[in-house]
Amino acid sequence: MDSSSSYKYTKSLGEPIHGKPTHGKAKILALGKAFPQQLVMQDFLVDGYFKSTNCNDSELKQRLTRLCEGRGGGCPTVKQRMEISNKAVTQMAAEASTACIASWGRPLSAITHLVYVSSSEARFPGGDLHLARALGLGADVRRVMLSFTGCSGGVAGLRVAKDLAESARGARVLLATAETTVVSFRPPSTARTYDLVGVALFGDGAGAAVVGADDDGVAEGVETPLFELSAAAQRFLPGTEKTIDGRLTEEGINFQLGRELPQDNVEDFVKKLIKECGGQLNQDGGDMIGYNDLFWAVHPGGPAILSRVENKLELFPEKLSASRNALRDYGNASSNTIMYVLEYLVEESKRKREKGERDCEWGLILAFGPGVTFEGILARNLLVP
Repeated sequence: MDSSSSYKYTKSLGEPIHGKPTHGKAKILALGKAFPQQLVMQDFLVDGYFKSTNCNDSELKQRLTRLCEGRGGGCPTVKQRMEISNKAVTQMAAEASTACIASWGRPLSAITHLVYVSSSEARFPGGDLHLARALGLGADVRRVMLSFTGCSGGVAGLRVAKDLAESARGARVLLATAETTVVSFRPPSTARTYDLVGVALFGDGAGAAVVGADDDGVAEGVETPLFELSAAAQRFLPGTEKTIDGRLTEEGINFQLGRELPQDNVEDFVKKLIKECGGQLNQDGGDMIGYNDLFWAVHPGGPAILSRVENKLELFPEKLSASRNALRDYGNASSNTIMYVLEYLVEESKRKREKGERDCEWGLILAFGPGVTFEGILARNLLVP
């Protein structure tokens, strides 16, 4: 496949010097992650799930087994679920944040803002305050919480962190995401076969990033920026409100996904995103960059979603390797997963640099969630020499 067959855009993105941060643009300065202390490997998932729910339906068990292989009754009350989930997400978010701040290299007191993302808790004061207290952040740290943004929450959080970082000199924004499937766990039922997809696909965990815009820490040699967040965009697709549907019920959160998710709209959104940064999209012309000349950090909603995006944009298979690796290792962990994808991209860049191989400077960070809402960021890989 020739990248010339993909829609292309001209190099009207500022032509920055490779690896040199752009003054005033937000950058991801560090990443971190955390997981529950007790992990259930997928090989043991099927038997454990049916045993813990006292279900003996062999047909459902075979169906869940097939779903797991395809990846690479009486219920606790909402109150009981929330008591477990609220504590778990705060603990995981604090652990991911602590790991991220340690990687960043600056003290906790340098954090000026906190953006917290979760679709796994419902309480007030919200999880942003509980996380701030768990970390020991100052009482004047400015907090924002994004609730029930689903799989697009991680990219939405980066968009908000970018805006905050660029609005105040010296700002250092801690973005934390945390999710657990406790709120949607229930026994299997022939009336809710989609629940099996969730058991096979979704995972628990937390992610974190530190975002800042000014380059004082970089100049001092304290901070090492990873990605520059050049432009961000969001798009709601009218008429898709029930395509990704979630309701808080007495049985917890019930999710339902439509059979046809809107991957066909992804190219129009990509064009919009690049235009946000002043890029001109053309099919032919002189100095052009195709989709396969970009790096891609796509939220791995599932294997089929990645394949459809790959086919729609005519991407080389290796372009979504970071997304597929994150899905294989951690499942779809909702808002957290994009942090894992970015970490895999950082590892790929370091390996390529050590081997002297070519790497992509420009790329896209994409996700879609309830709405249906697309979230995207046009980014630069600052590890490219």
